[in-house]
Amino acid sequence: MKIELAENYGFCFGVKRAIKIAEENQNAATYGPLIHNSKEIARLDKDFKVGLVEDFTTFKAGEKAIVRTHGIVKDELAALREAGVEVIDATCPYVTKPQEICQEMSEAGYDVLIFGDEKHPEIKGVKSYATNGAMVVTSVEDLKELRLKEHIALVAQTTRKVEEYMTLAQYLIPRHKEVRVFNTICNATFENQEAVHKIANQADVMIVIGGKNSSNTKELFSIAKENCSNSYHIEDETELDASWFINKSFCGISAGASTPDWIIQNVINAIQESVQ
Repeated sequence: MKIELAENYGFCFGVKRAIKIAEENQNAATYGPLIHNSKEIARLDKDFKVGLVEDFTTFKAGEKAIVRTHGIVKDELAALREAGVEVIDATCPYVTKPQEICQEMSEAGYDVLIFGDEKHPEIKGVKSYATNGAMVVTSVEDLKELRLKEHIALVAQTTRKVEEYMTLAQYLIPRHKEVRVFNTICNATFENQEAVHKIANQADVMIVIGGKNSSNTKELFSIAKENCSNSYHIEDETELDASWFINKSFCGISAGASTPDWIIQNVINAIQESVQ
């Protein structure tokens, strides 16, 4: 059986940057999971003594708090600094951008719309920067229920599908006097999605590797499943099932932006062993 990786997969710029920051700040702690991959978080704790804190109020003056790649709520960031905590900001620059846009557009009097998952930490943080509030939507049906001003600003969660984002923009543009659409979907997300679409069309079994709570991995799996019915989302090699590969000739592999290379290689090795 042929095993092939997608053209683009795995760690993105923001995650690589965050991991490097964490490794350079031993004996610190991240506020919330640095990335959505429990195995990599465990490695950072074991090898670099970088812990995990879920409640920002437990940080004490002088301690190091690493802000996760998804960013945090604006008021919590201010509270950490006011408490004398040394804040090390590992927020991905692609996440910082929609934060800035939301603040600027809200202060300028626009109704701010965010396309994304309201429960996701990235969106909680981005929404907090809209001085006069923002509305989070996931579909055109959500838009139909809102009373909006004539001036709209639209941003997207960095890991959403471009096609779905465009559907919202196309609905809004003819219905409002001014709609400012900001492309806040990161390049790595787009490239990974394009790559998984391409390889899933050729493969007869697809393996997508990444955290079960990773938004971008879920999107990759959704695309894989649409184009290859035998698609599976796993976190590591322990979740593989040898029966998936029976009578299969081409196994395609992709991985989320928070999936380290060592996990991907472990999966490839396990697949190779199972089909020998």
